Amino acid sequence: MGGNRQIFEEVDAQRREQTPPQGGLIDRGQRGARRGIRLWLLILFALVVVMIAVGGLTRLTDSGLSITEWRPVTGALPPMSEAEWQSEFEKYKNIPQFELQHSWMELEDFKFIYWWEWGHRQLGRVIGLVWALGFFGFLVARRIPQGWTGRLLLLGALGGTQGAIGWWMVSSGLGDGMIAVASYRLATHLGLAFVILGLIAWYAMLLSRPERDLIQARRSRERKLFSLGTGWMHFAFLQILLGALVAGIDAGRSYTDWPLMAGGVLPPDMMDLSPGWRNFFENPGTVQFIHRVVGYGLLIYGVVVLLAMRRSPNSATRRAFTLAFGALLAQVVLGIATVMTVAPWQMAISHQVLGVILWVLILRARFAAAYPVASSIRGGATA
Repeated sequence: MGGNRQIFEEVDAQRREQTPPQGGLIDRGQRGARRGIRLWLLILFALVVVMIAVGGLTRLTDSGLSITEWRPVTGALPPMSEAEWQSEFEKYKNIPQFELQHSWMELEDFKFIYWWEWGHRQLGRVIGLVWALGFFGFLVARRIPQGWTGRLLLLGALGGTQGAIGWWMVSSGLGDGMIAVASYRLATHLGLAFVILGLIAWYAMLLSRPERDLIQARRSRERKLFSLGTGWMHFAFLQILLGALVAGIDAGRSYTDWPLMAGGVLPPDMMDLSPGWRNFFENPGTVQFIHRVVGYGLLIYGVVVLLAMRRSPNSATRRAFTLAFGALLAQVVLGIATVMTVAPWQMAISHQVLGVILWVLILRARFAAAYPVASSIRGGATA
């Protein structure tokens, strides 16, 4: 099959040299669909980035437990009268977070945290609506390119799953003695958000170039650099999950000296909780220490990738990996500064947003190695 394909490609190339391309209606329609779907995906991408940022601010303002029910449809409307507001406030008064942490709140204070959580959930509904309108619109118009229906449907399925996981996370904070959601559920929720964002970004990158160019570029795949980029992606994802665990228990505010922790290499009482496994999720010192060590490892791995990248013959690939490493270096510096300043919300949300940027740039570098844009002799891209 490989030999036949090559013969046909050579014959087709000779034919194109003799006859100017006409651009039939089917080809034109597929190109238009690719551009339209990519634009739709970029809108979804921007919405998910905003969703992650709003989710972070919702957590930082302690707003995540202000709505104590999961009403996917009727919950789209906020309280419309003073009586409805009072009813919501009474529901909030019955959970431990109010009793143990926010008992000072009056109705106006409650409205502030309620609007944050309502906005967060409403944005999730908007993302679902944008996905549904785009997907079913392209599907009915038969404008989805071959092989893409399953991919785009997967995004919708993951989005629906994310909504259910969001409530699973919130419900963990409504139980006896809880003043926040369970950190491991928060990590699951954030991790899936990054998976969705990564898939959207990857699909948009695939649609940014014609299928013919991708087939040609795949033959020149920089396999070693692609493998390193894949490892870098998984390494960064692990650090994202650990960052969520840190955020979930406010571990970033527990030890504010650097490079030591409470004056030592290891934080005191690392295994103080029983059973032992709880320390890896609930002990602030242990969780922050692991996050720090993995961050150092991620930086060292980035240096290894950067050294390997220098051997790439393609300038676009080198630029992509260099930019990703620059973002990693900035993220490490910002992470240290966040800890040393006791994690004010401005620093904490900046650290989270830069994590999103880093994640996307690592994916972009991996894509550049998978589908390299060849450079000319002068160093410019040939495509």
